[in-house]
Amino acid sequence: MAEYNFREIEKKWQAYWENKQTFLAEVNTEKPKFYSLDMFPYPSGAGLHVGHPLGYIASDIVSRFKKLKGYNVLHPMGYDSFGLPAEQYAIQTGQHPAITTEQNITRYTEQLKNIGFAFDWSKEVRTSNPDYYKWTQWIFMQLFNSYYDQEADKALSISSLISRFEKEGNTNVKAVCDDETPKFTAEEWNTFSEKEKQEMLLRYRLTFLAETTVNWCAALGTVLSNDEVKDGFSERGGHPVERKKMMQWSMRITAYADRLLQGLEKVDWPEPVKEMQRNWIGKSIGADVVFQVKDSEQKIKVFTTRVDTIYGVTYLALAPESDLAAALITEDQREKAEAYIEVAKNRSERERMSDVKTISGAFTGSYAINPFNGEEIQIWVADYVLAGYGTGAVMAVPAHDERDYNFAKHFGLEIRQVIEGSMEEGSFPGKGGFIINSGFISNMYMKEAMDKAIEFLEEKGIGKGKIQYRMRDAIFTRQRYWGEPLPVYFKDGLPYLVEEKDLPLVLPDVDKYLPTEDGEPPLARAKDWNYNTAEGEFPLERSTMPGWAGSSWYFFRYTDPKNESSLAHKAKTDYWGAVDLYIGGSEHATGHLLYSRFWTKFLYDLGVVGIDEPFQKMINQGMIQGRSNFVYRVKGTNQFVSKGLKDQYDTFEMHVDVNMVYNDQLNLEKFKAWRPDLADADFILEDGKYICGAEVEKMSKSKYNVVNPDDIIERYGADTLRLYEMFLGPLEQFKPWNTNGIDGVYKFLRKLWNLYHTSSGEFNVSDTEPSKEEYKALHKALKKMEEDMANFSFNTSVSSFMICVNELTALKCNKRKILEPLALLVSPYAPHIAEELWSLLGYTSSITEASFPVFDEAYLKESAFEYPVMINGKMRAKLNLDLSLSKDQIQEAALADETVQKWLEGKAPKKIIIVPGKIVNLVV
Repeated sequence: MAEYNFREIEKKWQAYWENKQTFLAEVNTEKPKFYSLDMFPYPSGAGLHVGHPLGYIASDIVSRFKKLKGYNVLHPMGYDSFGLPAEQYAIQTGQHPAITTEQNITRYTEQLKNIGFAFDWSKEVRTSNPDYYKWTQWIFMQLFNSYYDQEADKALSISSLISRFEKEGNTNVKAVCDDETPKFTAEEWNTFSEKEKQEMLLRYRLTFLAETTVNWCAALGTVLSNDEVKDGFSERGGHPVERKKMMQWSMRITAYADRLLQGLEKVDWPEPVKEMQRNWIGKSIGADVVFQVKDSEQKIKVFTTRVDTIYGVTYLALAPESDLAAALITEDQREKAEAYIEVAKNRSERERMSDVKTISGAFTGSYAINPFNGEEIQIWVADYVLAGYGTGAVMAVPAHDERDYNFAKHFGLEIRQVIEGSMEEGSFPGKGGFIINSGFISNMYMKEAMDKAIEFLEEKGIGKGKIQYRMRDAIFTRQRYWGEPLPVYFKDGLPYLVEEKDLPLVLPDVDKYLPTEDGEPPLARAKDWNYNTAEGEFPLERSTMPGWAGSSWYFFRYTDPKNESSLAHKAKTDYWGAVDLYIGGSEHATGHLLYSRFWTKFLYDLGVVGIDEPFQKMINQGMIQGRSNFVYRVKGTNQFVSKGLKDQYDTFEMHVDVNMVYNDQLNLEKFKAWRPDLADADFILEDGKYICGAEVEKMSKSKYNVVNPDDIIERYGADTLRLYEMFLGPLEQFKPWNTNGIDGVYKFLRKLWNLYHTSSGEFNVSDTEPSKEEYKALHKALKKMEEDMANFSFNTSVSSFMICVNELTALKCNKRKILEPLALLVSPYAPHIAEELWSLLGYTSSITEASFPVFDEAYLKESAFEYPVMINGKMRAKLNLDLSLSKDQIQEAALADETVQKWLEGKAPKKIIIVPGKIVNLVV
């Protein structure tokens, strides 16, 4: 058998691709383009495990296939290299996060190159490099200098808004701005001080500074996103998190809410991801209603989608974080209510939304007046009301809302029906029907009642119709060191931008990566962290940008990564356009994917790029789960019992490193060397072997089930790893890693290699014309590959390769006209062996420069068919006949057959039914 030396072959071709820059992508208008992209990885210190490359392998196969199909392919890779893990390590060790980040990137890059990806490494970007984050800072500056004009339905320059203010004030300006923005005339604007003007403009800017309720983690010294908090604790480190108000930069993503909704109709994404974004944006059509607080100047504004049920309001509920809640507590309720607020406000919004069983609240002691009927209604604080949605206040209609109903029933509050229908135990949903017990809107159908109620609100000046979005403006600052500095300084307490010529504003050195003793962010430790202007020296912003900043536009930078004068040349972003295939996890649905779409639409409004949706086609790859192994220790001993015998002993289960297990058989010597306490371990074996238990779990260090791709590559080769990951199952599904099945894939590659060689190892390919069967075997696989690539179904192609090679092996095929296209066929999946075979076939250029073989249906057409011959309903014979025969010719052949004649017993058939290509039926 010919030797398949995969180690030598793979190193050879990886060096070739790097030296020749085989995958360099430049603008070429003579070819159609294809932009293939993987979600930006964060380079963690642990490096890659076998689950990480799954999506990368799929995108690489598509990229290589498209290149063979004549496309100009851009397939880049880079690193989302700012992040909390590097900062936490820096805090623990004192080592600058740039050092560990560089080490991690070096490790990641080495591992990725060992797998043989067709990345254009010349396009690599890193978010933590100043030449990259210069342009992240530049985008921030454009957002600061822009507002959203609702008439133009796009972002416009803040200077044009200032011009309008100077000429006509803001009365007729339709723009997205803060709630309760006061109206002013041109005369008033022109008499405003500089400070007053800047404060007013902050109400309109697309990035702005405002007091916001945030997740504050004192132990980590930073604000955390909702995704980084679980059950009131930080996901990283498990530290307590409290909800508190802080002055923060925010992005006015809400200005783009409707366009973000509409854009989902234009992209080919998994429906669950689109639905997650729709729900996150949460468009609601309703009304604002103002409730006067009894015996007070205070007013409570509520947003409701069901103003037609206002006569059914029996209490108001406020979010625990609401300033109003604290202000409305009366002395007789103070101790109880304040204690409740302290606990409730520190539960995360995610926890409060998901925990529908726990009902809690506190009466403030105050009352509001229903503006429709003058009734006094109690004002409560309840943690099911979220500060981040609507106004942070709910008009509760217990008869027609489940949470209101449960709350009212728990606290003994009135439940009043205002929608016609039978009331059963529990709240009546009231999605339609006639209004009852509701004053002047009684007996109206729901829609008419809504319109009349809104009309009443607007006439009385106590509310108005409104479109509300659940999505909130995105908090844009973190009190961390390892992130992009904001290009902002402060004068008289107000923010101003640094000059563009001073970009990048480079991250300064600090003595520690912790907040200061006064609780200031780590940048407050930097010496001379100030900005010099003609007016003097002013302090720079001390918070940094969040992790999502750099990853919200990196796909544009890949098109022109060395550009020093702009984030990317527009001719290049126009040529490459939207990403044609984006592969990554669905966990980014309401984070990265939403922010990327927002920034793309903004850059489109500015004319910087020519697309308003960044990712045209997206696939969410599933997770490769770990396959854990267990040993069974006899309690109180150092004795371990094989799985089949464990029930005979009193044992407990213990995870064992899967890298010392093969086909569930434990390597005893490796196990004993694993830990000092196991050195004298004793084993009770079955059939001379120690068989481990197994279970599918998430791949993690604590379960000792992490499989390093380096180990697989060393043992079987990168091509085996690539094929096997695809062979495990459909890309989108979760599936367990099981090394037991990898041998079959490795054997397939050796069998492929042997097709091109004699048993003694000599290369042997003939120019003889292939047989019909050999052509058929090849073209069946070609057809399957074409279909699978159209459907992104990778696992079934691997099966078709195996079938093809098995058939060709059985036919002893060594024909060039078969084996040359076969090498091309498998090359996207197993590029190293394909390159070597291509070279042996006599080609001096890379196989990637060739064209994909053309599938020909003619080779799959059968020339003959084995007809079943039915006589009186029972099959009595089979006839192999040419498919070109007519009915008469088929009949003649059937009646002449000896077996048929035997069953006919000399009788002439009364009826003959012939279906060409199907059946011959004789009735005697």
